[in-house]
Amino acid sequence: MSTVVTMSFILFIIAGLLTVLSLAISEKMYFDREKASPFECGFNPMMTSRLPFSLRFFVIAVVFLVFDVEIVLLLPLSSTLEANTASYWVLSYLLFLAILLAGTIYEWSYGALSWKL
Repeated sequence: MSTVVTMSFILFIIAGLLTVLSLAISEKMYFDREKASPFECGFNPMMTSRLPFSLRFFVIAVVFLVFDVEIVLLLPLSSTLEANTASYWVLSYLLFLAILLAGTIYEWSYGALSWKL
């Protein structure tokens, strides 16, 4: 076991030394205002790079992620059911679904799930 720890430590030290060495001998790049500014075929940019983002799209994306995680958490439950603790798993499964259903009803009543332009 100590051999693995020793080898890991030695490899970590070697990687750190190589990183410091590459930073020390690499060519330094200094950015001035022209290099840091956006370039659009030699002209000033037509629009800003920060475009407006729809908050409703963000809410729908978060709701999708919540339900995606729900599926990931609920699918393995069916394979872990045992005969002696089936009632425990069913109750925890139903509690989890009830919490998600309450959240969905709240979002629906709040109007977060309706898409209006």
